[in-house]
Amino acid sequence: MIPTARIQTSIELLDEVLATDRPADGVMSAYFRARRFIGAKDRRAVSDQIWRVLRYRARLTWALGTDTPSGRLLVLANLVRGESKSIDAVAGLFSGAKNGPLPLSVNERRMAERARTKNTDDAPRPVKFECPEWLLEKIDAAFGDEADKEITALGDEAALDLRVNTLKATRDEVLTSLKRENLDASPTPLSPIGIRLPARIALGAHAGFQSGLFEVQDEASQICAQLVGAQPGQAVIDLCAGAGGKTLAIAGSMANKGRLVACDVSVGRLERSKLRLRRAGVHNATLRIIEERDKWLKRQAGTFDRVLVDAPCSGTGAWRRNPDARWHLSPENLENLAATQDGLLDQAAALVKPGGRLIYATCSILPEENTERAEAFLARNDNFAAHPVSDLWPQLLGADSPSPSAPDSPFLTLTPARHGTDGFFVAILDRVP
Repeated sequence: MIPTARIQTSIELLDEVLATDRPADGVMSAYFRARRFIGAKDRRAVSDQIWRVLRYRARLTWALGTDTPSGRLLVLANLVRGESKSIDAVAGLFSGAKNGPLPLSVNERRMAERARTKNTDDAPRPVKFECPEWLLEKIDAAFGDEADKEITALGDEAALDLRVNTLKATRDEVLTSLKRENLDASPTPLSPIGIRLPARIALGAHAGFQSGLFEVQDEASQICAQLVGAQPGQAVIDLCAGAGGKTLAIAGSMANKGRLVACDVSVGRLERSKLRLRRAGVHNATLRIIEERDKWLKRQAGTFDRVLVDAPCSGTGAWRRNPDARWHLSPENLENLAATQDGLLDQAAALVKPGGRLIYATCSILPEENTERAEAFLARNDNFAAHPVSDLWPQLLGADSPSPSAPDSPFLTLTPARHGTDGFFVAILDRVP
């Protein structure tokens, strides 16, 4: 694919992303699946262009001087601003050649020049930090003097983290194998079963991935699964399992011994987890679709040693990976999510046996979804008590825990700026025996 065709493809795909509330990665995957003729290098070039635009969407929009830019204008602004191309060079790419974008109009050239020279130092703060103003206010309230640092880190591109499948290999074995391939792999600082690669690479066809030696999983998510504290022979349920990332990690902690149930409301997500479980060699897990007023769940009351609720949330902690998500969230969404989270916590509480443990987690950095939800749960459930994460960390992860998010807080909040992970919250709640 020639450069002009790549640009036109980027424009078309970006227009699809902008026209829907679906996550950008899903839209892009569907686009490429329907166009198998687009080669791997071209897919990577187009994807990189779109992710750069989405990561700096507010700044590019502000520099263009329009509230609702098209994909064409955003790509144009990224070329002159993000890639420092001259107006004449970009005009050469927008030439009207076959499979390429149409020539620039006089107005588009003017807007491109504006985008190239506009000084972001003069931009409003929500533009500088690529964040809706109402959300920026919440982050300011949550982090105080550290807010600017945290919101900046959420805009950075994340490293690629792998979780070693301890059912098949040790971290040292996988590290040695990756280094033999001249990959710059290193142990993750916090997770004892994690490996970090500094840049994204295609791993779908990698022999280690195909044989189930490792999975792609951010370090924060790995830590959450470790903090479940699942032991061989226990009964454990992952109530919002999704595609099974934490289920896989929990199976490793259980050494494939005991009862592990992965639940979700989505048939599609659980179907995707089947292949992952098989590839990883997990054979103590069963999958279950959960329905409203599920009778099976009611029959399981008080039977589980560990109940994990990785709750649906705003995803604010994962903006490094999903930069478009910040523009799909509204105050109403946040209120609805809080109600869902409360409902899931109450549903999960009934499943925990006396002396068992409920683990509540989100990939959010907002107190409304995190500390406030855990404290509200404890206020209405006097048969549960918070178990300080700092007390369990040395036992489960083999080192001292990071500092709590607030003095004397029993909960864990991980952030990109402080820990180099996605933003993540974990509350460990013990049921009184």
